[in-house]
Amino acid sequence: MYRARLLRSTRMPVPVIVVGNVTVGGAGKTPLVAALVTALMKRGRQPGIVSRGYGRATRDTREVREGDDPREVGDEPLLLAQRGAPVFVGRDRVDAAHALLAAHPSVDVIVSDDGLQHYALARDVEIAVVDAVRGFGNARLLPAGPLREPLSRLRGVDAIVFRTNGNEPAICLGHAHEFIARYEPQSWINLSDSTRAFDETWLTDPRSVAIAGIANPDAFFSWLRAHGFAGTAHAFSDHHAYSRTDVAFDAAPAILMTEKDAVKCRAFADPRMWMQPIRAQVEISLVDFVLERIDGPEASRNAGLPGDEGSADLRP
Repeated sequence: MYRARLLRSTRMPVPVIVVGNVTVGGAGKTPLVAALVTALMKRGRQPGIVSRGYGRATRDTREVREGDDPREVGDEPLLLAQRGAPVFVGRDRVDAAHALLAAHPSVDVIVSDDGLQHYALARDVEIAVVDAVRGFGNARLLPAGPLREPLSRLRGVDAIVFRTNGNEPAICLGHAHEFIARYEPQSWINLSDSTRAFDETWLTDPRSVAIAGIANPDAFFSWLRAHGFAGTAHAFSDHHAYSRTDVAFDAAPAILMTEKDAVKCRAFADPRMWMQPIRAQVEISLVDFVLERIDGPEASRNAGLPGDEGSADLRP
């Protein structure tokens, strides 16, 4: 209906960048949004973020602040709120964008975490994230497969970013603007005391436990096992709202989790709980491309120096 102009998209007074995908969950949109926002701030821009806040119990449009209850604002928006840019959540991203600009008039570019299929919000740049490992499954649309839209939709986006851990074979879809984002696990951080050092022997201790309530928990568990993890893995549904009983593993010397899980366990964290941040390292050329699209060709002449590529580690 939007393509037929029966419904009209709303254009914001500042450029809008949408980071999304055509598959269901787990492509790595949020780390890329964090890295892109960090890179834009390094270039002197003042970005703001909008998100639906998937999985939250509330339905209103609101600003996300550090320390908020993830059940009210969503786990991923709460992680993004630590990047230093304002974050607003709302089921209607147009309302969220208006609220963001009203509260923070200095914002000069909006980045939407997900929303490739939210056509009510007009966008200046569309970036589709593709997991280089998982790909597109059987390439069928929901419910027969993992696709939200046909693969032909990728021909219309401005750029495709392949998520890689560094060991995957090169992928090319033939798009004019394809980029790589390397997702790098960082050092373990204790939820109760960030100054504590992680004991590597906990990985090989069969009493240790790993939990993951993300779209692809096997990816986290496989990485752990590849690094010697010999404990038990417990998968939860994506965006699972953890309670203390979910992590009542009394005999475990260590309970390992992702940053997305940790933000929901922080309220009842104990010294055995550890999380592992993931940093997305994006190419300078992607940042140059985005700035050229929203500011014109002149922006590419102001490219950052080597080493100025965007990166962000998501830490609860």
